[in-house]
Amino acid sequence: MSEITSTFGALGVPQPLVAKLTASGIDSPFPIQVDTLPDTLSGRDVLGRGKTGSGKTLAFAIPMVARLGGKLAGGNRRPGRPLGLVLAPTRELATQITTAMQPLADAYGLKITTIFGGVSQQRQVAALKSGIDIVVACPGRLEDLMKQGFVQLDAVEITVLDEADHMADLGFLPVVTRIMDKTPQSGQRMLFSATLDNGVDKLVRKYLHNEVLHSVDEATSHVSAMTHHVFETDTVETKNELIKALASGTGRRILFMRTKHHAKKLAKQLTDAGIPSVDLHGNLSQVQRDRNLAAFAAGDVRVLVATDVAARGVHVDDIELVIHVDPPAEHKAYLHRSGRTARAGKEGEVVTIVLPTQRKDTAALLRKAEITVTPQHVTAASPAVRELVGEVAAYVKPAPRAAVQPQGAPRQRQSQGGQSGNGRSQGANAQRKRTNRDGAPKKQGATSGGSRNFYSTGSGEAPRAGSGGGLVGMSQGGGRRRGR
Repeated sequence: MSEITSTFGALGVPQPLVAKLTASGIDSPFPIQVDTLPDTLSGRDVLGRGKTGSGKTLAFAIPMVARLGGKLAGGNRRPGRPLGLVLAPTRELATQITTAMQPLADAYGLKITTIFGGVSQQRQVAALKSGIDIVVACPGRLEDLMKQGFVQLDAVEITVLDEADHMADLGFLPVVTRIMDKTPQSGQRMLFSATLDNGVDKLVRKYLHNEVLHSVDEATSHVSAMTHHVFETDTVETKNELIKALASGTGRRILFMRTKHHAKKLAKQLTDAGIPSVDLHGNLSQVQRDRNLAAFAAGDVRVLVATDVAARGVHVDDIELVIHVDPPAEHKAYLHRSGRTARAGKEGEVVTIVLPTQRKDTAALLRKAEITVTPQHVTAASPAVRELVGEVAAYVKPAPRAAVQPQGAPRQRQSQGGQSGNGRSQGANAQRKRTNRDGAPKKQGATSGGSRNFYSTGSGEAPRAGSGGGLVGMSQGGGRRRGR
């Protein structure tokens, strides 16, 4: 690996891009950028291996934009025929790649669009039809649009596979192979991956030609500026108190859970305890994911509770603490989760919370990750915990939540006129019914009891459904009548 003695300009990065990088506060290249840029800017195929947070996004974004805006520029945009293609495993990573590339693309007037599933394809199709220079895509949705004829890859000059090992873990390699087969063999290709297992090596052999290999540390290495802690606790109750204490600091922290249900539940519990939190997992829509990530990045909330969907691709600056509330199943997940902190040369702390039944598995996981740490038995009030938390943030009163409708209960319809404070509709039709009801004498045998009246089986006739005489025991939508 080269020593970091170069500037972006000295590495051959065009001045317009250097100016954009400087304006974004990026003055010095990272090691993987120092190593790869001379080759990628000259059009060579590159295989880049580096730990998470090593600066891989700019390592391929800079040469793609520089070449498409320079030597490969020319001609009019053609609908559905991009010149650059970046494949990423997750929506979050695709979105963040686009965010990182956009200022660079603006320097040359290049148009970028992001393609992924979970949202309507209409805007993506419209962008493709209008003409796009660079597409950043997840494999599944891209292949769908290819089958529908909205995008063709025969004009692609540069292709990037980012986080190829994660795409392999998610089972995307067959789709990736079909997509790559549609790109010209003469184009430049760059592949970035932490490891070469699970079939990634086959991609390298098939699609990269005379490639140059650049590695930054070992594939399983952890960041030296990252401090690891293992906090052992006795019971679920003491664990919950420990979680609350660790989440109570003033800085940003990410808490990782095994399941979507528990991530949602914990975020709600912390918010109710005065610690504003949002969740991030696969059950959320793209709009919800974007909203929660934006709130976390903007500092509106300081705690993000996530499943492994956030372990890759989510880059938010200045995350000071990562907490493995549930230890992951394997060591690569541990490293990728932990890599959300101590990015770009900054320091960060990582805590793994361990119950007695998890000690053996956690010890084995850390050995595989090559992490050496001495477990500590702690409570929420232990000095080690207090030191790690630092200043405790002020209590934030949770916003009131809408009342939850009991399952099976008939829904109350709200008219356009709205509702009063006691829940009664104020629409004209409802007011007329109330006037008729309140002004009419009570039926013989009727008992006063709120909105529901129960009628006797004597001579008095029960009112029909929809009349002003009260709620008949029939559920909305044709349920069974209650016994009279």
